[in-house]
Amino acid sequence: MTTKQDLEAIENQISAIQVSSHGETVNPVLAHGGFKIVEKGRNWGWLLSGFISLNILLLGIAIVCGSVFNKIQISSSHLLIFLILIVILTTVWMVYYKIHTSRVFNAVLYKDSHAGPVWLRGGLILFGVCSVLMDIFKIIYYVGRIHCESPVKIAFPVVQALFVIVQTYVLWVHAKDCVQIQQIITRCGLMLTLSTNLVVWMMAVTEESLHQTVAPVDPLYNSSSNGGHRSNVQSQGRAGDSECKCIHDMCDVFEKAYFYLYPFNIEYSLFASAMAYVMWKNVDRQMDEHHSHNLRFSLWDVLIGPVAGLIILVAGLATFVMYEVDVAKEEPKKKEEALIMHYIMNIVAILLMSIATLIGCIIFRMDKRDQVSGKSPTRSLDVGLLVGSSLGQFLICYFTIVAVLASGVQGRINGLDLTNSILTVIQLCLQNAFLIKGLHREPFKEMETATVFANVMAERERDPERRSSSIVPAHTLPIPLMLLQGRLSWKRRILKEICAFLLFCNVILWIIPAFGARPQFDNTVGSDIYEFQTWAAVVNIGMPFGIFYRMHSVASLFEVCLTS
Repeated sequence: MTTKQDLEAIENQISAIQVSSHGETVNPVLAHGGFKIVEKGRNWGWLLSGFISLNILLLGIAIVCGSVFNKIQISSSHLLIFLILIVILTTVWMVYYKIHTSRVFNAVLYKDSHAGPVWLRGGLILFGVCSVLMDIFKIIYYVGRIHCESPVKIAFPVVQALFVIVQTYVLWVHAKDCVQIQQIITRCGLMLTLSTNLVVWMMAVTEESLHQTVAPVDPLYNSSSNGGHRSNVQSQGRAGDSECKCIHDMCDVFEKAYFYLYPFNIEYSLFASAMAYVMWKNVDRQMDEHHSHNLRFSLWDVLIGPVAGLIILVAGLATFVMYEVDVAKEEPKKKEEALIMHYIMNIVAILLMSIATLIGCIIFRMDKRDQVSGKSPTRSLDVGLLVGSSLGQFLICYFTIVAVLASGVQGRINGLDLTNSILTVIQLCLQNAFLIKGLHREPFKEMETATVFANVMAERERDPERRSSSIVPAHTLPIPLMLLQGRLSWKRRILKEICAFLLFCNVILWIIPAFGARPQFDNTVGSDIYEFQTWAAVVNIGMPFGIFYRMHSVASLFEVCLTS
């Protein structure tokens, strides 16, 4: 018999730890005076790290803009010096976190199971490798021009390559950490990391946008004929570069190579920023580990979706190559054919994506799975990034719709452009709804399988004649899981097919703009209505967010596919 004292002791032990409704453990001792001390320290950490991030970002924006619009007083060398300083400071903090903070006893008591999934960290490594290659190509390029370029342009790629290697390692190992000690220092260090990556992203986006922006050579040029040709806005700034001769013959090759690798560097900075933000939110967070799920992915679960997606991907790559080749010929007829081909390809892909996404939304409407309980910084960030980054494409689409309608929808190209913009708006709305619903659903549970074998075992116990019969355990039966899950199997199959199809489609919609296709400039209806300066600003602001939206959608679709 358990005595009264034993019952009281057990009750006290149980009440020592309370689990909140959000899945985080709360110590009741802190519910009085101790809680105020912890909450005060947490608020100071949030405020101080927020101020650090805000000041670095605003200063970075000012220097980036100054280096673009005022190349005399504020040159690119000044921007690179600023970047070298914050990159070195961030690298020093990450090394300190790795060799000291993370190794202190009880420094990391909890791990966020939703943070830093393996496919996100795998993407970080892929983009990191490409970023390091880009830095190597930059070093080789600027070494060939060392006699007429600032040494800072060689120093920055070296520092950035070291920064990428250290940061990739730290995020791969510690992305799930919920740090419990040195909270103010850790919060400030993570916000410094986030800000540094965003400033590097802004610089890369600016250089890439200036490299891809096209403009009419003649200011009086009448662009309504779609007969103009490409002219890089940096051509005036590079006019003086012709006097600087490269000391080796590979400068042009390496320059083109590192510009082709810019999209990977841009995505790397955004991936790292997102992972640093999640770590910042997880500082001092206490987790209930019962909410983690072991998800698996099998290529045998899907067939039609990947095949259809691969067809769209291959067709998109073919049309992209043909588009770039035809536009580079600077012939009006070739450019018109290239634009028509590009728009038709986009319209077909976006229309199929819209239909697939609508079917997925209907299935989610019929789905009986519970909503995910509890707060998760990773999930909140995913939804925020999806909605926020999609605004870039919304911006370009609505400006295009207004421009085409104002011009009277003249010609096949403008008609296709209008159709493509309207369908893109619809597809973005449907895909956002599909992903948000999918990210907030609990994974499918194998309850039907457990019920089947529970009933079999119960029947065996009730029937004496069956007790002597041999029943093979559930885990050894060669029966596919889909056959045991009844009505839910077709829903799961369709959701996985839809996710796989949309994943490949979003990949090609990322590749086309990320690697240089700019139909917004080749079709001059936008610059006719808004003037070139305004239209270039709209495209160069919206395009980076649109490119990131497609890549982030790929990661979200993969997660929804796993939970389905």
